Amino acid sequence: MGLFDKLRSSKSKGNEGPSPEAFSFPPPAPPIPLEQSLIRYRKQRGINLGSWFTTENWLATKLYEGAVPPKGSDYDLARGANPKEAMERHWDTWITEADWQWIKERGFNTVRLPIGYYHLSSVLPDVLKGTEYEPYGDIYSGAWPRILKAVETAASHGLGVLIDLHAAPGAQNEDGHSGLSNGKVNFWRANNLASTSIALRFLASTFNSNPYVVGLELLNEPKNNDQLQGWYERTLWEVRQVAGKEFPIYVSDAWDTQWYSSFVGKRDDFVVLDHHLYRCFDAPDRALTGPQHADKLRSEFAGMFAQWCGQARGNLVVGEWSAGLDDSCLPPDTPARERDAHKRAWVAAQLEVYDLCAGYYFWTLKTDRDWDAGWSAYNAGQAEILPASLGRDHRDADIPDAHVGYWSQHGGSPNPNAFADGFSRGWDDALLFVKADGVSELGFVSQWARRREFEVGAVGVWEFEHGFNQGVSACFSASE
Repeated sequence: MGLFDKLRSSKSKGNEGPSPEAFSFPPPAPPIPLEQSLIRYRKQRGINLGSWFTTENWLATKLYEGAVPPKGSDYDLARGANPKEAMERHWDTWITEADWQWIKERGFNTVRLPIGYYHLSSVLPDVLKGTEYEPYGDIYSGAWPRILKAVETAASHGLGVLIDLHAAPGAQNEDGHSGLSNGKVNFWRANNLASTSIALRFLASTFNSNPYVVGLELLNEPKNNDQLQGWYERTLWEVRQVAGKEFPIYVSDAWDTQWYSSFVGKRDDFVVLDHHLYRCFDAPDRALTGPQHADKLRSEFAGMFAQWCGQARGNLVVGEWSAGLDDSCLPPDTPARERDAHKRAWVAAQLEVYDLCAGYYFWTLKTDRDWDAGWSAYNAGQAEILPASLGRDHRDADIPDAHVGYWSQHGGSPNPNAFADGFSRGWDDALLFVKADGVSELGFVSQWARRREFEVGAVGVWEFEHGFNQGVSACFSASE
């Protein structure tokens, strides 16, 4: 009996929801060899495929024409007119081959794929048990094959995929993109926690051996409370039982980056903190122009951001950001060209600062509105708000394959030998990324170094990691 058959045949009793103990998963696959793990460890210059599977009414406006009031979530679509037909048509047309090609051509190397637990209805029907989506499982039965196809297609273009549980049972935040539009957070109910556990273990078990899946995000933007860190710890332990410690798990900072950067930094396994940054929703932000936001980001935020990155050992990404500015920051009669210039300044500052961390994901690829250069990467590209290509392809750079020249310029080889060994491996590994296909550089430096430490028996030898980090930095400087 295969894994899917076992999951389908494992039925829970009553209406309390599924029992996590009733679901068994195979043990974790062996870690992917480092040389095959470049996609997971490289700097992620990514883009969100927003409103493809978990939808939002302001992005996919036409899809929501058939939803029931308040027309604010997938749940309202499921209860609307011809929902299965509408959803499947949307899934099959929202992202096309032309989109994948455009993503690759613009220098993005990874996509973030938001999904909901209800998209697993065909392979994990019990996960919907006791939730609002239980009566609507059939509507979403076609989602899972399409999600698998999306991962396969991304891989064919050399793109990594971050699987993001955007909508959890009961809703982890008050917004419609969590799957419900009633403004309530019922994620913490026991049956919803059980369903989430099963869904996450299934996703980890399915994708941990696929080198093009760069990670699994446990929850998108959960509302913070005293239970969240404990839930992270328990869920990380559960997921590690089926995916191993080298499979990247992403956790939201829940808008408390200072706290959770330290939480991530103290862990040995591959855990990444996801920070989201927008400056167009709060009243003080709405009053600032693009250049004012850019100046503030560089002068006030960058130092704090660098501190968070350090606390997280470099395992930090900006999982959502945009060119969005509030229209009220400029006079109503401001020409479109000038508004674009403000967005351009704002984006340039963000890209400059985000280069301090391990990656970023623009929100989002597209909308179905005529024009929105703040949120549509297509429109932002057309308006030259986003650069023509993100990052730089270093494969043709004149980088020495050995680093003798570095030592001659820096007073000879250091002592002790552990530093020299670390530097040598850091240089060579950075070069491995630089010479890889497409736009690539080592992003998760400390995490990669830890795996190297295990290989060479240098665990706990600080000189090795210090040398490794300097070797990476020196190699990358030589490629500039």
